[in-house]
Amino acid sequence: MPNDSNAIDATAAPMTAAPLEGVPPATAAALGDAQRQAVSELLRVSPVADDLARRFAAAGHALALVGGSVRDALLGRLGNDLDFTTDARPEEVLRIVRPWADAVWEVGIAFGTVGCHKQDFQIEITTYRSESYDRTSRKPEVVYGDSIEEDLVRRDFTVNAMAVALPQKVFIDPHNGLDDLARRELRTPGTPQASFSDDPLRMMRAARFASQLGFTVAGEVVAAMTEMAGRISIVSAERVREELNKLVLGGRPRRGLALLVDTGLAGQVLPELPALRLELDEHHRHKDVYEHSLTVLEQAIGLEEPGKPDLVLRLAALLHDIGKPKTRRFEKDGRVSFHHHEVVGAKLTKARLSRLKYPNDVIRDVSRLVELHLRFHGYGTGEWTDSAVRRYVRDAGPLLDRLHKLTRSDCTTRNKRKAQALSRAYDDLEARIERLKEQEELDAIRPDLNGNEIMDILAIPPGPQVGRAYQHLLELRLEHGPLGREAAEAALREWWQRQ
Repeated sequence: MPNDSNAIDATAAPMTAAPLEGVPPATAAALGDAQRQAVSELLRVSPVADDLARRFAAAGHALALVGGSVRDALLGRLGNDLDFTTDARPEEVLRIVRPWADAVWEVGIAFGTVGCHKQDFQIEITTYRSESYDRTSRKPEVVYGDSIEEDLVRRDFTVNAMAVALPQKVFIDPHNGLDDLARRELRTPGTPQASFSDDPLRMMRAARFASQLGFTVAGEVVAAMTEMAGRISIVSAERVREELNKLVLGGRPRRGLALLVDTGLAGQVLPELPALRLELDEHHRHKDVYEHSLTVLEQAIGLEEPGKPDLVLRLAALLHDIGKPKTRRFEKDGRVSFHHHEVVGAKLTKARLSRLKYPNDVIRDVSRLVELHLRFHGYGTGEWTDSAVRRYVRDAGPLLDRLHKLTRSDCTTRNKRKAQALSRAYDDLEARIERLKEQEELDAIRPDLNGNEIMDILAIPPGPQVGRAYQHLLELRLEHGPLGREAAEAALREWWQRQ
């Protein structure tokens, strides 16, 4: 058993909800609940975890469940992704797990991590280590350690600096992470400055945990984040993007995003967001565009399918108005206008997501939603022709469902009559789209003649003229609905004569 005052046997009495001296009753009750949940979760994974631990012990090495796996076990939400730490070096880890695992991968071996798959479990085993950055490097320097205490002190937060030594199930908590977990508070094992200097990405991770787990962040941690925000610049765009994704996809993204903005981190990684803070929204002058955008994000989340967070929709909701600062104009009558902010915003969105190394399809879809988010406001009380409705559907393409959700979410007015009128108008638009779909199979709008038929009728070879003819027939299709082959051929010949 490790020689630590906070190491306890997870299967013995201390893992019950016995009263703790000097601990407030509410905190003590939370600790008791956490301990009971942990026992239940550990029993579920024990067959695989214990089997693996015995193999390490037979080879003369220690193994412990660690970090987020222990935290999630205590929260009663441990999944099938298990993180372990060991004194064995990566080469020895490979020698132990290869005969045991169903599959093994070495993607993270340069950082001391070996991954494997066993039954339904995804497992990562990392050698005791410490990481630190120099002032200019984007990659951590990995130094292996010799004790679990040395490994835990390098962890990002105390709630992630707990371990359960296996197979004996000894609970190791040298930094009182269990207490912080009960309070749902993020602190660092050492000083926040030392932790964030070792890995600046931990500052974004604090905001991510605020979103994912609903935790508060200790004052000294917030102060260090504010003081060291510029340090995030040495972290690669890919790592920043992954943390931002996890934050945005969390259950409380407003909390995490507000922390990024308040500490200055957003100014480093997503400067368009804090730039919205002082901009007045032309429709809702009672709130600035920053607050409006966070509200739109929350309302968009409310329209998602349960259990299916949508990154593209959430990013579009967050960024839909980022073109407003560059397009703000003060009119002679005292109004504030933001003409064409959706076009400018789409360009800014594309540029920012590209810098953050998002996949091309995400960049394309989010930018397109930003560009289209105002289109509905020309609908009025149903003045659009069927042709305009067809164009709306065509321009949205496969993003139509997301555009519906984004447009509905963009209404944050406190004026109930106005909100109800907008909702009714969009209900009417959606109903018209559905009717047209039934009539015309609108999801796959195509001209009445395809490219081969156009070439046969006009007796022309493949080339730009075929594309122009196809586009002309598509415009007729959008304007008038299905023409039928005979009418389409007549229209094509008439167009061709004019050429």
